[in-house]
Amino acid sequence: MKIAIGNDHAGTDYKNAIVAYLEKIGHEVINCGTNSDDSVDYPDFAHAVASKVNEAEVDLGILLCGSANGVMMTANKYEKVRAGLCWNKEIAAIVRLHNNANILGIPARFTAEKQAIEMVEAFLTTDFEGGRHQRRVDKISCM
Repeated sequence: MKIAIGNDHAGTDYKNAIVAYLEKIGHEVINCGTNSDDSVDYPDFAHAVASKVNEAEVDLGILLCGSANGVMMTANKYEKVRAGLCWNKEIAAIVRLHNNANILGIPARFTAEKQAIEMVEAFLTTDFEGGRHQRRVDKISCM
């Protein structure tokens, strides 16, 4: 699977751990994030990931920032993006199962690194359930 990952300065350490995990289990990762702890503007990195997901250049995306709210707001401006803010592995599974999310949002300042990896694992291993949920997903985009 091809996965784009982006982060601001609050998510650099978690991003590095997630990239190592993803590559270890055989995924191709495109790093769209900063590699520094120096202050940067989160929309720049959210746009980089969301545009790749929107144009189907990657299968899925992952975004990290302090609260993950800013990157989610930015990513969800794209027509074909369904970005979900997750706090634990159960929510990460549900956003895939019920909402067919294609970008996982992780609040780096409010989760532990182990939790972040667990969320990524749940996100990647959960399939969209379809059925009644497809009707709802079809109603999300305003484009």
